[in-house]
Amino acid sequence: MEPKVTKFDLIILGASGFTGKYVLKEALKFLNNSSQSQSPLNSIAIAGRNPTKLSQTLNWASNPNSPPTITILPADTSDPSSLRSLCSQTRLILNCVGPFRLHGETVVSACVDSGCDYLDICGEPEFMERMESDYHDRAGETGSLVVSACGFDSVPAELGLLFNSLQWVGPAVPNRVEAYVSLESRKRIVGNFATYESAVLGVANAKDLQAFRRSRPRRRPRPQIPGPSPSKGQTIEHQKKIGLWAVVLPSADASVVRRTLSTLTEKPNGLPGSNESSETVQKREAFWSSVKPAHFGVKIGSKSLFGILRIIMVGICIGLFGSTGFGRWLLLKFPSLFSLGWFRKNGPSEEEVESASFKMWFVGRGFSNGSLASQENTKHDMEIVTRVTGPEVGYVATPIILVQCALILLSQRTNLPKGGVYPPGIVFGPTDLQQKLQQNGISFDVISKSTISS
Repeated sequence: MEPKVTKFDLIILGASGFTGKYVLKEALKFLNNSSQSQSPLNSIAIAGRNPTKLSQTLNWASNPNSPPTITILPADTSDPSSLRSLCSQTRLILNCVGPFRLHGETVVSACVDSGCDYLDICGEPEFMERMESDYHDRAGETGSLVVSACGFDSVPAELGLLFNSLQWVGPAVPNRVEAYVSLESRKRIVGNFATYESAVLGVANAKDLQAFRRSRPRRRPRPQIPGPSPSKGQTIEHQKKIGLWAVVLPSADASVVRRTLSTLTEKPNGLPGSNESSETVQKREAFWSSVKPAHFGVKIGSKSLFGILRIIMVGICIGLFGSTGFGRWLLLKFPSLFSLGWFRKNGPSEEEVESASFKMWFVGRGFSNGSLASQENTKHDMEIVTRVTGPEVGYVATPIILVQCALILLSQRTNLPKGGVYPPGIVFGPTDLQQKLQQNGISFDVISKSTISS
């Protein structure tokens, strides 16, 4: 087969949407006509249903500079022929059109059929797992690398867990790593409406996800984790070490991490690249040999008990109303009311975006010596706390993460798998993604290493 001659390094699909416009703004920083001379990004295009809105978005994203000459392409997720046309013109699609359970599969299908690579910012477990089940083998054949969750869902969780794991130097081993997400703002926290819509639809389709998982022909392998399985724990936890009250967060992070650890169990040296150098092979194998799997969970935290009770109230509302058609209509019609002001249809103002930030704490507990893990009634005697911090999650951190994943894919393509459908951790873990994120405002820090007294 002749190599495909493409016109654009990447195309941003849905560039005029709430998150898409910020992805375009971030991508323009690395376009090679700017100061980022080492960037692999020489040409981009933007695509969507409304050329006028896309043109306005380009002007907004370029401000205060005049907009660069960027091609605007017509595309609609309900029109497969328009998507095939996009894929024929580019190496990589960045998909920002959600909810993905409604609009994502046609884009994945077009990319897989054409051998085009695909990244998105999805945080919907059912969509991701279905795409893996339905398209993984075909993507491997055509050379299409499909990676979802390349935003705040779920790269901080994936790289954050790997970063914590690498701090456990033998003979020490982790048993459990709990992530605590804290969203902060100098003004008020206002979330992305598409995230809220995805959560509502997630409740509506929760039974479908469980049925799908049960229907799969074989169970995914589970990693061997030293020590006992974690207990369920309290509904509301007061994590004094990091100053947060916390409750379980039903996000995609835990399921995405499980998929990475499951793939690592099958392939302990990670995923070979399509044309790696021997040096890259050694680096990849050394990286994964240092990673120690652990039980993983995610909680959302607040500095006050009242904040956690508010989170629980919103969760109850979505859970109750999201199970019926009329209830979902109410939730989506009046998001500000049912989310107690956390979500609204027009999203946050630019000032609210600029004032927001996140902290994601990783509290790892385990054993100072792996031999202790096999002893009966043994208890953790070691704790390592790490932290990932960054700007507002939906419109700043997510575009930074997505664009850096794209730049690595473009510049290091032969070091990555030929094709297939994967979570981000197993693909980007051994690359320099963490270092690139740190250079662009997302920090990884070791907070403490301590002994736990019995």
